[in-house]
Amino acid sequence: MNKVFTALLLVTALAAIEGTIVSTAIPSITADLLGVDLISWIYSAYLLASAIAAIIFGKLADLFGRKRMIIIGIIIFLTGSMLCGLAQSMEQLIVFRAIQGIGAGSILPITLTMVGELFKSEKERAKGQSYLSMVWGVSGVVGPLFGGFIVDQVSWHFIFFINIPFGLASIYLIAKHYKEQLEAVKRKIDYLGAMLFTIGMVALLFVIIENSKTQAWLSSQSILMYGIAAIFLGVFIWVELRAEEPIIPLTLFKNGRLMVINALTLSAMSIVIGVTVYIPIFAQSVLGKNATQAGLILTPMSVFWTVNSILAGYLIGRLTNKRIIQMGTILLVIGTLLLARLSEGSSDFSAYFGSSLIGLGMGFIMPMLMISIQKVANPKQLGISIGLNSFTNTFSQAMGAALFGMIFNLATSEKMASLGKGEIQLNGEFAKGGFSLEEISFLKETIANGVSYVYIATLIFAVCTLIFSFFVATKSKA
Repeated sequence: MNKVFTALLLVTALAAIEGTIVSTAIPSITADLLGVDLISWIYSAYLLASAIAAIIFGKLADLFGRKRMIIIGIIIFLTGSMLCGLAQSMEQLIVFRAIQGIGAGSILPITLTMVGELFKSEKERAKGQSYLSMVWGVSGVVGPLFGGFIVDQVSWHFIFFINIPFGLASIYLIAKHYKEQLEAVKRKIDYLGAMLFTIGMVALLFVIIENSKTQAWLSSQSILMYGIAAIFLGVFIWVELRAEEPIIPLTLFKNGRLMVINALTLSAMSIVIGVTVYIPIFAQSVLGKNATQAGLILTPMSVFWTVNSILAGYLIGRLTNKRIIQMGTILLVIGTLLLARLSEGSSDFSAYFGSSLIGLGMGFIMPMLMISIQKVANPKQLGISIGLNSFTNTFSQAMGAALFGMIFNLATSEKMASLGKGEIQLNGEFAKGGFSLEEISFLKETIANGVSYVYIATLIFAVCTLIFSFFVATKSKA
């Protein structure tokens, strides 16, 4: 296998696993560093930084070359990893996770662009993208299991330190073997645009993530953050229209075929975050599983995502990209329809089967989206086009988490509070004592209904994804 491609797979695995490996280490981290109320920001800081870095590094790669920028991105990621492992407080860990997220956000769009350059034929590119998608699927399984093993055998610090040798190996392979042709042109960086975009998006994503927990959408703090986001993003658009080398060329938004792909990405990835968050809640609270068993219910989704990512590569040439994506979206509709029917009396199989179909669908969709972007994007803007799609991917998860959190809380909070038992945990502990059989049955029914409402929302997203798939371009841009 191509040594550069091996390095890209390795560094993609590091970024992908880091998004999930932390989950099993959270109890140990909070035991050492305290600050349980800050747990969500261990994820959110990484998410915020990754989303913004994806689009900025996509542009910088177009300006300064893939090789230079991916090496810089890996170095930032490794620096953040080392600092996370050395963190002495939750506040430090959150800041260092943001640094790590900047590096991770740079890796995804650049690796996708480099794969498009490494493989010349469409079929080869499809296989390359399939392997990258497979890495993300496998990471969903390996991350939590590997993280739990490291925490049990060594220490939570080493879930961050383990990145260092593999990251350094990736840098060595890319530096030595990746040959890149750069045009000798004068380059300018739109520093003002990058700053305005970062502040505006941080404000917007902050209020989305925070309010997904508090539901204080119209509080004075939320209104202030809305205002900051609107002002900075408005000025950003004004600046970009006049910039010689805009960090995000607004002409991208005139490319309708590219916007269709981004809309499809937004809908599909919102579904994924809904499954990832609420299947474990359903498994623990309604089915009575422990945390490990609940996590394992998601394993088939990751496995089938991986299987179909590989299969999608082999279908290129036999079926059009559009047809493969449509097959995937049909599976999403069926999977979310099954999950929307979950109830207190549902079996383990219902959750397994519904999430498995979603994994099969995403396996078909994600590799083909990257191939489709390479078809419709201006070659000189390929990096930023993929960066914009990567940003959409991450932003959709933040948006989906907020929307589904609001739906679930509206469906459950008032009913659970009516029992007068204080804050009820969603890990099924209420079934072990302190509640009557009637109250336990009431809670299970309430939580199951809340999860069902969430999956009705994901069904709507799935239908939108299916509709968008009919507008995916089948021919390259002239």
